[in-house]
Amino acid sequence: MEGFPVYILIAFGSIILLFVFLYFVPVNLWITARFSGVKVGLFELVFMRIRKVPPRIIVGELITATKAGLEVTTPDLETHYLAGGNVPTVIKALISADKANISLDFKQSTAIDLAGRDVFEAVQISVNPKVITTPKVAAVAADGIQLIAVARVTVRANIQQLVGGAGEDTILARVGEGIVTSIGSASTHKDVLENPDNISKLVLQRGLDAGTAFEILSIDIADVDVGTNIGATLQTDQASADLKVAEAKAEERRAMAVALEQEMKAKAQEARAKVIMAEAEVPLAMADAFREGNLGIMDYYKMQNIEADTSMRESIATGGKKSSGSSSSKGGKK
Repeated sequence: MEGFPVYILIAFGSIILLFVFLYFVPVNLWITARFSGVKVGLFELVFMRIRKVPPRIIVGELITATKAGLEVTTPDLETHYLAGGNVPTVIKALISADKANISLDFKQSTAIDLAGRDVFEAVQISVNPKVITTPKVAAVAADGIQLIAVARVTVRANIQQLVGGAGEDTILARVGEGIVTSIGSASTHKDVLENPDNISKLVLQRGLDAGTAFEILSIDIADVDVGTNIGATLQTDQASADLKVAEAKAEERRAMAVALEQEMKAKAQEARAKVIMAEAEVPLAMADAFREGNLGIMDYYKMQNIEADTSMRESIATGGKKSSGSSSSKGGKK
C-alpha cells in the first residue's frame, strides 16, 4: 500500500481497537451502575463478557433490585442466568412479593423459575386469586336422575408448594370427583336442586388442594341442569335383557319337547314295525303246526271264533257295526 498515508491506517486501527475495548469494557454501563448505587467492578463486567453473560441484563436487573430495596448480588444473578433461568422474571416476582408482604426469597424464586413455572404469575395469583371453571360434570342421584353441574373454583397460588406441586388439571379432576360423590350421595335430585351449596360444602371438606400448587378458597356451583332418567333407562334395559333370557329359555324348552316327541314317535314306529313283523310270522307258524299235526281243524275254528268274538266286542264298545268276518264265524259255529 505504497502512497497510502500512514496516519489514516493508524486512525482506522485506533477506531477498531476503541470499539473492541468498549465492547469488552462497557464503561457507560459501569458509570450508570455507579451512579445508581450498585457496586460493580469494571473488570467484573469484562469477565461477564468472557463468560458470555450479557452485562446489560445483569446490571439492569441489579439496579432495579437495589432501587426496590432487595439484597441481590451480581454472582447470584450470573449463576441463575447460566443455569438457564429468567433473571428479569425472578426480579419482578421478588419485587411484587415484597410489596405484597409475601414471604419469598431469592433462592426459592430461582428454584420455582428453574422448575418451569412462571414465578411472577404465581405471585400475581397469590395476590389476586384466580377463578377456574370446571367442565360439565354429570352425576346420578340415588333416585336415578342425572344432574349436570358446572362449578367455579377460586384458587390462590401456594408459593411453598409450587415446586413439586400438582397443577390446575389435578384441581379440576378432584373437584369433579367431589361433585360426583356429593350428587351420588343425595337421596333425590330435588335435594340437590334445592340446596346446591351442599355440594360446595361437602367438596371443600375433602381437602382437595393437598399436594397441589394452589389453595382452594371457595367452590361455587354455577349451574345445575337435569339430564336423563338413568334409573328408568337401566330398568328398561334390564327388563329387555330379562325378556330375551326368558325367550331363549322358552325356545330351549320347546326344542327339547320337539326332540322328545320325535324320539317317542320313532320308538313307536319301531315298536309297530316289530309287531307287524311278528304278525307276519303267525301264518307261517300255523302252517308248520298243521303240517306237523300240532294243530287240528277244530282248534283252528275255535281260534277264529275267539277272534270274531273279540272283534264284535270291540265294535260294540266303539259303536261300530259288526264285521262280516264275525257273522260268518258265528254262523259256522252253529
